[in-house]
Amino acid sequence: MSVSFVPLSKAHDRAGFRCGVDELDDWFGKRASQDDRRNVARVFVALDDEGVAGFYSLCAFTLSIDEVPEELMKKLPRYDRIPAALIGRLARDEKRRGQGFGDLLLADAIRRILGASEEIAVFAIIVDAKNDAASQFYQSFGFTPFPSNPKRLFMLTTTAVAAIGQI
Repeated sequence: MSVSFVPLSKAHDRAGFRCGVDELDDWFGKRASQDDRRNVARVFVALDDEGVAGFYSLCAFTLSIDEVPEELMKKLPRYDRIPAALIGRLARDEKRRGQGFGDLLLADAIRRILGASEEIAVFAIIVDAKNDAASQFYQSFGFTPFPSNPKRLFMLTTTAVAAIGQI
């Protein structure tokens, strides 16, 4: 089975997509294309032989220096904000559970961010986990929870460059 990753378009049938998290299903079905059109997020879909297998969204993000763990803060210039990229939403269709689609979606999102980081500064990749299972998923790839907000996790782009070959 081949999988391709492409920007979301009107041609993609989103009506039957269900990941099992109502908030994500609702956003993908009703607001994803609006966010993309309004330049709030870029939305990408994974397509397989059966249609939309998953999606993720990307956007620019800034971290307050106060959010950065102290051991990293010591290595940074004293700016108020640090540049980052946010994987805002990531989900795979329930029918593809256990087939590695989450891994593929995350790897593609990280690769796109790393490509963009060659043109614009990106200190870290940020994700917001919707639940404990999502947090564990991201942590299994090396994301670290922020001490002040354990559902928000980060990976330094330098770490992502080294890790991307393992995903």
